[in-house]
Amino acid sequence: MIDSSDSGRKPKPAGGEPPLEEARLRQQAIGVKLRHMFDEVVNEPVPDEFLEILRRADQRSNDENKA
Repeated sequence: MIDSSDSGRKPKPAGGEPPLEEARLRQQAIGVKLRHMFDEVVNEPVPDEFLEILRRADQRSNDENKA
């Protein structure tokens, strides 16, 4: 029986760990994807309901400081 899940993969070194360069490339790829996802989240608009909560909190804080 042939296991097709490993087809196209390079054989691993005897120690069972990928070569250092391959690990670095994987880490770089993960970093690029994480930065892309973070940028998408940062650029999303703030929901109106959350802005309203912040406005009310600011108003209460200003009212307490005046008293």
